[in-house]
Amino acid sequence: MTEVANDRLYKIGEVCRIADVQPYVLRYWETEFPSLAPNKSGGGQRLYTRREIDIILRIKQLLYSEGFTIAGAKKKLEAEPVEAAEPVAEAPLRRDLSNALRNVRDELREILRILER
Repeated sequence: MTEVANDRLYKIGEVCRIADVQPYVLRYWETEFPSLAPNKSGGGQRLYTRREIDIILRIKQLLYSEGFTIAGAKKKLEAEPVEAAEPVAEAPLRRDLSNALRNVRDELREILRILER
């Protein structure tokens, strides 16, 4: 498993796998959370930094785990100092990536099993 580099840029598909959310969810969150503003490539592809991935995972935690509304999560994020915002540890990120890869592997095995019939 490779480490997630701090200076690397991630495409929306990669971020969706890491955060386990759909692309339309990320695009919607971009409209609601000013701190989430990925750069775009010349072709319009969203490019997320590691910091933006941390923000996405924090938004997901606030909304899905802690039960905040969008408005409540927005206020909570605004109240958290940027420097003091709890960064996402490498281990949970690796776990999320590992789980995503495991799901893909299982799906491929199922497809192969069906094709072998």
